[in-house]
Amino acid sequence: MAIRNIRQMGDPILEKTSKEVKLITPRVKMLIHDMLDTMYEAQGVGLAAPQVGVLKRIVVIDVGDGPLVMINPSILETSGEQTGDEGCLSLPGKVGTVTRPNVVKVEFTGEDGAHYELEGEELLARAICHECDHLDGHMYVEKAEGPLREPKNDEEEEPEGEN
Repeated sequence: MAIRNIRQMGDPILEKTSKEVKLITPRVKMLIHDMLDTMYEAQGVGLAAPQVGVLKRIVVIDVGDGPLVMINPSILETSGEQTGDEGCLSLPGKVGTVTRPNVVKVEFTGEDGAHYELEGEELLARAICHECDHLDGHMYVEKAEGPLREPKNDEEEEPEGEN
């Protein structure tokens, strides 16, 4: 597959709402695999299609449990709260403090075309919310509490929520 260019904050495509995927075609599957390759190459834990210039409702996430592909994800429920540092592949070298739900229930279509529901906690919940925000043209900086900053050295090793 191919490594795609990651759009940076300020690119107008990152402010647009993505369109629903109606059919999982070979082209959609190629996009998914390119997104995974791009995410791993950039050492992120999540990537949304708009970040590679495609306005489709597709996200890929890997918080260490293997790749998760979500097509047309929709958050059904949230509970609890977590506050922590969050970064984004579209704004490299910066983190901000963001409060997100601690538990998220999401429904989506998998790459296989089947319908799934998943409950994610902690980092997975943060990643799901972060990537779904991208699909609606929003970035974490809109939710950041206080100024953005450069990550500390230990955060560069394992940045929580670097999507």
